[in-house]
Formats: sequence, C-alpha cells, structure tokens
Amino acid sequence: MIAAELLWLTTRGGWSIADAALRLAPGALMLVALRAALTGMEWQWVSLPLLLSFPVHLADLARARRK
Repeated sequence: MIAAELLWLTTRGGWSIADAALRLAPGALMLVALRAALTGMEWQWVSLPLLLSFPVHLADLARARRK
C-alpha cells in the first residue's frame, strides 16, 4: 500500500521521489516495528525500525522547512 502511495504521489501528485520517500519512510518503518511486535519477535527487532524512523522523520522535517 505504501508503494502504491509512493507511485501515486510521484506520478499524479507532482512530488519528487526523494520528497515522497522521505515523507513515507518513517511510517513504513513504524509499520515494520508494529509487525515485529505483533509477531512476537525479540525487542531488538521492534526497537530497530523505531530508532531508524526518528532520524528519517527529522530529515523530512528539515527538507520541508527548506522549501
């Protein structure tokens, strides 16, 4: 579903691929963490995507602020 949204934003929404990817990546990483938690994986596999989503979110905010 996220890939479909990325495709729609870049083809119909007029967004660049970098803008759309930075906007969607934190949510995708949080979905990966949710899946890891719901399937009973160890805490490291839950926390890793959450930790990675924060710097990507900050990069998205910085990019949006520059525009």
